[in-house]
Amino acid sequence: MTAAGNTHDIVLVAGDGIGPEVTAAARRVVDAAGVDVRWIEGIAGLEATRVAGTPLPEATVDAIRRHRLALKGPTATPFGGSYRIVFDGAGSNGAARSYPSVTVALRQELGLFVNVRPARNYPGIPSRYRGVDLVIFRENSEDLYLGIERMRDADTAEATRIISRGATERVARFAADYMRRSGRRRIAIIHKSNILKLTDGLFLEAARNILEREPDIEVGQRVVDAACMELVMKPEASDCLLLPNLYGDIVSDLAAGLVGGLGVAPGANIGADCAMFEAVHGTAPDIAGKDLANPTAMILSAIMMLRYIGEAQAAARIEAALSDVLADRACVTPDLGGEAGTRGMADALVARLLAGR
Repeated sequence: MTAAGNTHDIVLVAGDGIGPEVTAAARRVVDAAGVDVRWIEGIAGLEATRVAGTPLPEATVDAIRRHRLALKGPTATPFGGSYRIVFDGAGSNGAARSYPSVTVALRQELGLFVNVRPARNYPGIPSRYRGVDLVIFRENSEDLYLGIERMRDADTAEATRIISRGATERVARFAADYMRRSGRRRIAIIHKSNILKLTDGLFLEAARNILEREPDIEVGQRVVDAACMELVMKPEASDCLLLPNLYGDIVSDLAAGLVGGLGVAPGANIGADCAMFEAVHGTAPDIAGKDLANPTAMILSAIMMLRYIGEAQAAARIEAALSDVLADRACVTPDLGGEAGTRGMADALVARLLAGR
């Protein structure tokens, strides 16, 4: 984490589809807030494949590792098939590694062991619910996302699931620290240990061993299916959730749906000494290049990034300006009920920020 007042080196990965448009909007907003940033361009996704012959060049990974901070747009990932991103044996263990997507590869290569996904209501964003303000902590480094799969025979595929005490305790400690710093008091450990007694049983036990040492945190637990039901019935009752990788992926998107969808859902991937902030929505190729994409998720991810590097005042100013623009609805994108384009919405935010400097 970097102190405010310094120059921040940030690797900007535009990504695919609408990625270049929403990352450009976020970059403009961060600059307008007066944060001293040196932006370093990185490539990943379809453009990287065209230019470098791989969806994730090692030069991009090395740049993020060196500067320890990235803001990333969405990248395309094919469904099914044999698509893999392969790295040679230059890693810490000297073995070749392969991954099913750009984002998973970055998480694993950079040691980004936790995915933090806030979900909260903002004024002016249509939603079935009000008063939602929760944070999801998703263990990022193991579970089925290790991609250990094989065909047992021509008609049967199988996958290996790995849950370890060390990884679970690490993400639980992160959650406890985050909660202390942000003033949050309640967390539920989400699992399926009534059926998966060894893997989810270990996750529940290890997480409780860490979290129950915290005197100011109320620790509960929920079976994942019941937790999903409770979220859609009364989401405002939830504060923080801690989940293994696969459940965390699913439930964090569910939580985004409670507050208006993935277009307003930020995300952070954080490790011991490196972090990557990203919009979690897709590439939306049908509207790419048409100045229609909603930049809110990308801007909210940038706000998370600024808080992470110690630029809390700039983050608060951007969030206040964004809240005003969303509530006013005069300069928002069509999916939010307005007629502005991506650039027009960014223009409105920039104008507010510059007026307040």
